[in-house]
Amino acid sequence: MNTHLTNPLQPPTAPDVNEQANKLIAAVNEAITPPTSYRDETPVPAIGAAPPVLQPGRPAMSQRATDASVLMLSAGIASVPMGGMAALVIYALGNADPTALAIGSAAPAAFAVPILALSSLVKRAKTAIPAEQHHHYNGTVIQDHRTTTTHTRGVWAKTRNELPR
Repeated sequence: MNTHLTNPLQPPTAPDVNEQANKLIAAVNEAITPPTSYRDETPVPAIGAAPPVLQPGRPAMSQRATDASVLMLSAGIASVPMGGMAALVIYALGNADPTALAIGSAAPAAFAVPILALSSLVKRAKTAIPAEQHHHYNGTVIQDHRTTTTHTRGVWAKTRNELPR
């Protein structure tokens, strides 16, 4: 039985004070702690503003990105037989000269790099040629072809773009 409830002149005992303080601290912590989750129970509409659903298969992307991903996937698959053959050769020999293996594995890349560089140059050359354009105008047409000359000089670079008169 608590004597401090019956006798208001007697101070409360230490366990009662600690218990009340712990209850107060727990109530304050519960009041200031934000909720960690929220579940919206409203039903999702069947048609209209329904959220998007993840579709099976590859995600939609541009044709160029699709072509690049197919190229990377096929190059990755094509590298598996070469790695397997190299592993079989090393296993069959028991030990191999590291220099010979490095030259043998670098040879396909040494042939492929110039070929890929030339093919990219050919693609760029095809796209760099502008298409022939035909313009039909009614009335007076003035064509002004100006060339901008740039001079940059000095420690503090100052560029002056001057148009001819």
